[in-house]
Amino acid sequence: MEPCLPIEPAAPRPRRSRQARASWGSRVVTIGGDAPVRVQSMTNTDTQDAIATAIQVKELAVAGSELVRITVNTPEAAAQVPHIREQLDRMGIDVPLIGDFHYNGHRLLTDYPDCAQALSKYRINPGNVGKGDKHDRQFGQMIEAAMRWGKPVRIGVNWGSLDQELLAQLMDENSRRDEPWDARSVMYEALVTSAIDSARRAEEMGMDGNQVILSCKVSGVQDLISVYRELARRCDYALHLGLTEAGMGTKGTVASSVALGILLQEGIGDTIRVSLTPQPGESRTQEVVIASEILQALGLRSFVPSVTACPGCGRTTSTTFQELAKQIDDYLRAQMPAWREKYPGVEKMRVAVMGCIVNGPGESKHADIGISLPGTGEAPAAPVFIDGQKALTLRGDNIVNEFQQLVENYVEQRFGQTHAAAAA
Repeated sequence: MEPCLPIEPAAPRPRRSRQARASWGSRVVTIGGDAPVRVQSMTNTDTQDAIATAIQVKELAVAGSELVRITVNTPEAAAQVPHIREQLDRMGIDVPLIGDFHYNGHRLLTDYPDCAQALSKYRINPGNVGKGDKHDRQFGQMIEAAMRWGKPVRIGVNWGSLDQELLAQLMDENSRRDEPWDARSVMYEALVTSAIDSARRAEEMGMDGNQVILSCKVSGVQDLISVYRELARRCDYALHLGLTEAGMGTKGTVASSVALGILLQEGIGDTIRVSLTPQPGESRTQEVVIASEILQALGLRSFVPSVTACPGCGRTTSTTFQELAKQIDDYLRAQMPAWREKYPGVEKMRVAVMGCIVNGPGESKHADIGISLPGTGEAPAAPVFIDGQKALTLRGDNIVNEFQQLVENYVEQRFGQTHAAAAA
């Protein structure tokens, strides 16, 4: 038998991208380089409705979105952008706003300078900036606006709106190859070429390359992985990841988690968005929760304390542990907007809510604070473990509320001291 070597913990590869900055007021969000992978989201309100848009931006920011993109598609929408920014500032929401431009962005950024100034970043789709002679001129106008106002840009290519002239050129070149590529490979090449060529054109105009972020959005998992691996191989611009239309519910969640998880593990990606189609009546913030959970699952970021809970089996016919796990998880998420400032480090706390004696005590010992509830036929007692040691045993009909109070006390005692020490 060959000698064993210690098994190293898996970890994402280091990223090697440049660093961009999106800012508003005193808030600066750094993208790329050594900065954390950022969570981005997008509103689905009519931007002409400044109040509704500001309210949704606030909801997304409170949920954890670090950049929020809004549609700027008409003169009326552009005119409202400064008012949206003013509403957010009055509410104490300093999240940077990204303007999403297609077709007429060159005119809107020129005709509405207050809009151009109020935005923290511009998204430019090179496939939708004009055709023929207009393409370079209108693209150049948007880059000039970004340089004038000191804004970073995301050059966002999308396979649903590729530059058709570039695609035709690449298809023509492909037809002359001794061994032509298949159509999908030509499409991949068109995406990558469009993004990188556009970025270099912006730099030739005087744009700081550190202020350029690229994306190549597709809706297929394997397509996204292939395109971004090649994009990362050919350039060192900061990269924004996301499936362009992930879909609804479970499908969208799984597809985004798989695609983004693989790329992030390979050190590819600096900002992410989960483009989830909301269920009817579902909050837009769900896409932020999923994006945050992807980063937290990979160990790249910590946003909220994690709750470990068993799935249940024939030993746990009671639903008590399920109800407690949900209650604790909902409680922790609800507290985080206030706790982020009050209790630094609380987002890394681990809580275990287990359902029986098989794995309950062991998992609870691994957590910062955990409880092992009695399974079917077990003694009606619930031992609580704090920092790996059994602290007490709860009994009776009020276990749920008593454990939640223990969690609150633990947060105050452990992370409140951290806050006090930092303030001193």
